[in-house]
Amino acid sequence: MVLRKEAVNQIKEICARYKDEPSPLMLILSDTQKEYGYIPLEVQEVISGETGIPVSEIYGVVTFYSFFSLTPKGKYVIGCCVGTACYVKGGQNVLDKFGELLKIKPGETSEDGLFTLDALRCIGACGIAPAISINGKVYPKVALSAIPGIIAEYRKKAQEE
Repeated sequence: MVLRKEAVNQIKEICARYKDEPSPLMLILSDTQKEYGYIPLEVQEVISGETGIPVSEIYGVVTFYSFFSLTPKGKYVIGCCVGTACYVKGGQNVLDKFGELLKIKPGETSEDGLFTLDALRCIGACGIAPAISINGKVYPKVALSAIPGIIAEYRKKAQEE
């Protein structure tokens, strides 16, 4: 992938914002992720060139923290909790059903670019298990029968926007 000149300039501007910070990498990566939705290798190379931080170090940070991504995320990120409480109450079945209906595996994005499916270890909603989170909105006690409706709700929402 070749970055457009405007994108390179914007990444350079983000880097310049934090040039006086003692440890600017997390701030730069966070702003870049917000701007682009992900941080591919080409973007990491620009950041490296601007900051002098080796690409290997930047890559290590991007791959270590789950909130950074190397690939584009869908418009709606579905986080299915498979932590202990959710798993016991059917969280894996919920995850599998979303995957089946969207034709993707955890970590993948649907062909239409609308949905990314993530398996999460715990979202702190044990009392309402099995729970999912879609772009921060938590759905409690998700029944398998409710999943087609949830997907339809977000497809409709996307068409309206």
